[in-house]
Amino acid sequence: MDIPKSFDLSPIGYVSSALKERTGAPHQGWEGAPNARLDIHPDFVRGLDGIEPGQDIWILTWLHQSQRSVLKVHPRGKEQNPLMGVFATRSPDRPNPIGMHRAKILSIDHDGSLEVQGLEAIDGTPIVDIKPVLQHDRDF
Repeated sequence: MDIPKSFDLSPIGYVSSALKERTGAPHQGWEGAPNARLDIHPDFVRGLDGIEPGQDIWILTWLHQSQRSVLKVHPRGKEQNPLMGVFATRSPDRPNPIGMHRAKILSIDHDGSLEVQGLEAIDGTPIVDIKPVLQHDRDF
């Protein structure tokens, strides 16, 4: 099998947040992350049809300030934690810095922006995709 060396990935929008610096961002959304806005590019707004306020979504982001050469980290950046491979952690520093964030939709504007609760991504983070959080009793 011939595996491609790279492929194209384009943002569908960007995060607008009060979190301006990576060092000030919580590690997880439930650790005090502020509400944020997802500004979806007009070409992709129709893709929001069917999602609603109150719904939980997965937001996939490109962690643009990450160090892509890192393969081992101390979890949560604490030296007292044993060194582990990045694939066993949620570290933003990794070869392909894709962030995965669960958030609740608070509101959706007609222009394609969504206000979400508790997103730990910093201002300007590119959004790669949005997916619904599925319940066990739903089959999509």
